[in-house]
Amino acid sequence: MSDKAFQDYYREEGSWCYGCGRLNEHGLHIKSYWLDDKQSVCRFTPQAYHMAMPGYVYGGLIASLVDCHGTGTAAAAAYRAQNRPMDSDPPLRFVTASLHVDYLKPTPLGVPLELRGRVAEIKGRRVVVEVSVQAGETLCARGRVVAVQIPEHLREKITGGK
Repeated sequence: MSDKAFQDYYREEGSWCYGCGRLNEHGLHIKSYWLDDKQSVCRFTPQAYHMAMPGYVYGGLIASLVDCHGTGTAAAAAYRAQNRPMDSDPPLRFVTASLHVDYLKPTPLGVPLELRGRVAEIKGRRVVVEVSVQAGETLCARGRVVAVQIPEHLREKITGGK
């Protein structure tokens, strides 16, 4: 696994996302990496303030983790598909067009979660990523993110005009 997360390649202008933005002091600061040739991984430990009810994680947090891990994986996969390093221009950034999460079991608080992403499809400016969320051996949720490359009118705002 690389020392540098997918999100570490995001330019400063695009690093403010609540889920994955390194510059958002109140954000989750998730980090995603390639686990192997087919899967990405993100590890995150929910804190007491991520609570839905005593002992369990708020479902919105799970959705946020799936969302940001999915779009980060989409960007990394697009670079791979173009055989380009993630710090090359023009930058490839993705936003969520669709997010679907199935909550399978209650997700415990204070336990490290592991998200694994698998690219199901790359087609033009669209990447579909399937994400699983596990707490130890327990599969807690599954998600599907349809990510699209950012529209031209937003590109300057989050890539510094590149």
